[in-house]
Amino acid sequence: MLISLNVHDPVVSSTDNGLTTGLLNYMGDCRPREESSWTLPREITTGEETVLPFTFREGVISLNLRFHDTHSFEDHSMLMSKKHERFFVLFFRALLAGTMLAGTMLAGTTLVGSPRSVAKSAGPSGRLAATLQPLIDEHALAGAVTLVADRERILSLDAVGFSDIAADRPMASDALFWIASQSKPMTATALMMLVDDGKVRLDDPVEKYLPEFKGQWLVREQDDRHMLLVPPEHPITVRNLLSHTSGLPFKSAMEGPTLDLLPLRDAVRSHAMTPLQFEPDEKYRYSNAGLNTAGRIIELVSQMPYETFLQERIFVPLGMTDTTFWPSTRQLTRLAKSYKPNVEKTGLQETLITQLRYPLDDHARYPIPAGGLFSTAADVCRFCQMILAGGQFQGRRYLSAAAVQQMTSRQTGPNIKTAYGLGWRIEGNAFGHRGAYATAMQILPEQGLVLVYMVQHAGFPKNGKQGYAIFRKTALELFGSLSNKKVHPQTIP
Repeated sequence: MLISLNVHDPVVSSTDNGLTTGLLNYMGDCRPREESSWTLPREITTGEETVLPFTFREGVISLNLRFHDTHSFEDHSMLMSKKHERFFVLFFRALLAGTMLAGTMLAGTTLVGSPRSVAKSAGPSGRLAATLQPLIDEHALAGAVTLVADRERILSLDAVGFSDIAADRPMASDALFWIASQSKPMTATALMMLVDDGKVRLDDPVEKYLPEFKGQWLVREQDDRHMLLVPPEHPITVRNLLSHTSGLPFKSAMEGPTLDLLPLRDAVRSHAMTPLQFEPDEKYRYSNAGLNTAGRIIELVSQMPYETFLQERIFVPLGMTDTTFWPSTRQLTRLAKSYKPNVEKTGLQETLITQLRYPLDDHARYPIPAGGLFSTAADVCRFCQMILAGGQFQGRRYLSAAAVQQMTSRQTGPNIKTAYGLGWRIEGNAFGHRGAYATAMQILPEQGLVLVYMVQHAGFPKNGKQGYAIFRKTALELFGSLSNKKVHPQTIP
């Protein structure tokens, strides 16, 4: 049996190594050393919210203690006073007695928790990790964090492999990743908030908000010796920007050697100067320029920097504390290393995020609406849960149900092969998005599930690219039975 319990202990005071109860913000890995001493997963600093999961197996209990510290610690250990120790012993006995009397083994059940709490079981959790382990062993995949959730609760959160192979550092569930184009649905969500506010219309021409797009040209003919430019049949619209049907290229000639060198204002001006590659609505062509232009519209309409709008309207309210364009020094210690196939294609070698300029915490770098964000599996999950629930999360509405429906429905025309919504890739009855370094998120409305797959790979050797498909298949086998059922989110198969 494995029971996960989140305890809010009002008895803990500042005299106990300066710890006071607080909010769940970090999932560590902690095991009991002795009766009254436990090892912390890492150094805790002032003001940091931390959760310490204490695991007692063999039919006993797994306990998640939530603490908010007020002092720094150097010894990485926390001693519990005798009065607290007696409290927990009595509590364990009472809980186990009640469980035995009920004749029930509550494997993988969260009895008391929050939307960040994880209902984990050695069964489902172990199986998800085990399916990816062969890829790790074959050096086809460095490491991964996988997450499965429903509308309200994380059902499974696992880390497998390594975040730094050379340093032999295991992957942690709170590892940070560059999520690249997974930024696109977040930018689209921000713009749709302005649509809900009545400040933007999807079928408005872009030039209404950005006059530099007036009189834009389209390439009708081009070869090595000449280019024939003609006016497009109609100006590009806001809807075109979000659905990759504008005719704008992937990027402009000015955006290099990395994508974060220009202020958003200047990057978008370079897009306006670039001729369209095809008539708007005629084709689908993946375009960072389109989403970056949408980000600039957000700035002008909201009268605040694009990144500030995301922070104030999405990240802070949703509790996405690790989602940023500029990872802090502390966050960078959790950044998973990036890997690519070695020359022989037999294994992995470390690489950099080549689309971004280093150092990554330098605010002289500029935000990229189309692909500049860093995040964690838990943060991405909260965003996806909001979308899965039709635009609301924890009793707060972020988007109208109509806005979510538009975003996640096909916007590309019937003659276009690719199914794409507004910032979201449509995948049959599901929708989601992937990132350049193979991160992925997918929302399955019929099953009521969110899938998050976090890796950091610029390509894979061998069969490493099959990792997400393997994870998805196993996740549906384990949790797909919840489909279309009014099952309490604390109950895990």
